[in-house]
Amino acid sequence: MSFASAKRGSTLGVFESPSRYQKINIIGFIAFAINSFLYNHTQYDIDDTITIISVLGGSPGILLSILIFYRLISKEIMMSRVFVICVSIIQILLFVMFKAHFESISISIWNLFTKNKILLIYLCIINFITFAIFALDKVNALQDKWRYRIITLLGLCFIGGSVGGLLAMYIYRHKTKQSCFVIDVPLIIVTHIIICFFIYNLTLGNISI
Repeated sequence: MSFASAKRGSTLGVFESPSRYQKINIIGFIAFAINSFLYNHTQYDIDDTITIISVLGGSPGILLSILIFYRLISKEIMMSRVFVICVSIIQILLFVMFKAHFESISISIWNLFTKNKILLIYLCIINFITFAIFALDKVNALQDKWRYRIITLLGLCFIGGSVGGLLAMYIYRHKTKQSCFVIDVPLIIVTHIIICFFIYNLTLGNISI
């Protein structure tokens, strides 16, 4: 059995049937709208259900619901945006890779940075900045001073500073009790690794889309 045929045979069930994928995204869209209503009008939520639906393939539908009902969503529920975006990116790239033709696979993604010095320099700078901002936010928290917004901290992680953010979190024990950081920052790192893996193999010509 060739690698390509074995790859197709192992495709996740949620990607095998477009109708099934559409249904789980419709469910995700409706579930997130319901969750928004519950957050705004009751003391209940279905966050665990949203997480399960997202992992099963419904994250694009949830993301669409976030975009449509943006003004109606409370601050607390909006912290799930990063999680949904990361899962969406991972699922889309996995879907593309499952459908693509592989000539071979290279996991030496570090070569992507050694061959692109500007990218490596950018990552070093953004991780240093993110580390410093997290550390400064910890100092400000101890001194009861002005704090950086959550979206700023997670945004810095999302644009490449996730390693610096994660290091600062556990070195200074900052944000380690907030699930949106404990879960989202490592998930951002995983997303970055998958993106680098995909881009590196695409540039090598190992993946034919």
